[in-house]
Amino acid sequence: MEMVAAMLVGMAVLGMAARLALALLGHADLLDRLEVRVVVMAFNMGAGMTVWMCYRRHRWAGIVEMNAAMLLSFAVLLVPFWAGALPESAVVTVGHVLMLPAMALVLLRRRAEYADNASP
Repeated sequence: MEMVAAMLVGMAVLGMAARLALALLGHADLLDRLEVRVVVMAFNMGAGMTVWMCYRRHRWAGIVEMNAAMLLSFAVLLVPFWAGALPESAVVTVGHVLMLPAMALVLLRRRAEYADNASP
């Protein structure tokens, strides 16, 4: 739950910063593209999660795996979206739903590391 909270903070704070930065640069319309929006959102969530995992003294391999699990959950949905088989709203919703079990698999794979990091 800690990582989910860190991801939400990253998504909210960095999401606003990204929107502001793109607006100031005159490229706010980039976020109209689903692919860009999903990558920016995943990066923002991953940044928050990475900060928290570093604070909890996780190893970089685990941090990279957790970020990859999150990003791949969205990336696999882009192909059916591009093929017209999945609407834009479903990519975002289903991506978030897939992200949690994908991250749980990483957690199970590194069970000992997460048990050792029960307190900072």
